[in-house]
Amino acid sequence: MNTKVNLAGIEFKNPVVTASGTFGSGEEYSEMVDLNLLGAVVTKGVASVPWPGNPTPRIAETYGGMLNAIGLQNPGMEVFAKRDIPFLLKYDTKIIVNVCGKTTEDYLAVVDRLAQEPVDMLEINISCPNVKEGGIAFGQDPKAVEAITREVKKHAKQPVIMKLSPNVTDIAEMAKAAEAGGADALSLINTLTGMKIDINRQTFAVANKTGGLSGPAVKPIAVRMVYQVANAVKLPIIGMGGIMNADDAIEFILAGATAVSVGTANFRNPYAAKEIVSGIEAYMKKHKVEDIRDLIGAVR
Repeated sequence: MNTKVNLAGIEFKNPVVTASGTFGSGEEYSEMVDLNLLGAVVTKGVASVPWPGNPTPRIAETYGGMLNAIGLQNPGMEVFAKRDIPFLLKYDTKIIVNVCGKTTEDYLAVVDRLAQEPVDMLEINISCPNVKEGGIAFGQDPKAVEAITREVKKHAKQPVIMKLSPNVTDIAEMAKAAEAGGADALSLINTLTGMKIDINRQTFAVANKTGGLSGPAVKPIAVRMVYQVANAVKLPIIGMGGIMNADDAIEFILAGATAVSVGTANFRNPYAAKEIVSGIEAYMKKHKVEDIRDLIGAVR
């Protein structure tokens, strides 16, 4: 039985990876999850300099999920390179670094720095606000998506995954723009913008007013978007959004995802990712599927 998948020339032992921002850089989960079992670890967002993140409170529970407005708090690329990459290299798993920035130059500084490091792929978070364009996210304008993809590809030594924002009218248009810019793969969906109001305090549940909604509540939207994108471009896709168990993961794969990313589930169940790996294998045995690639995009 083959569970190996290939993303832009990088072979994963199985299609299960961790979603950026939900798994740190693996160390805090490593006591509970054998990182050797995972297809890849996707790191928390890395910026060119340390980011303090947003004021607290930054997380709120919602029906079927959660809101977060962490603000991509991170110690910057130098600390990441010295501390986190050496830790991850101890394991037999692929390393995907999530890259964030507020200007194109910010992204390129990280991409250039990581060119010297033994990481396997870069995931470019284009849901970041573009300060030069008045705060609109890079990923909400197809011209900006194509432009930043093209610039990143000029500098990157590793294959480039563009992480698409769902907060757009037409996700397929954004995917085509990333493909036109030279992306090697896509990941989707990032969080949906949401809001919660505390009726007892009569104020916003998170200090930022809005936050990113994740968890089971977004899954039907995410599956639909993965299906649309898989039928619009020829790039491999990492599907994510509310994956809590192996059944959810299989749904994304049938919709067209080559790999799946486990995020919010890690907070509820630290063993979620490894349980999904074994659950996919059990599904394949039950349905007599010899090669997981036969499931990718099988529903048309």
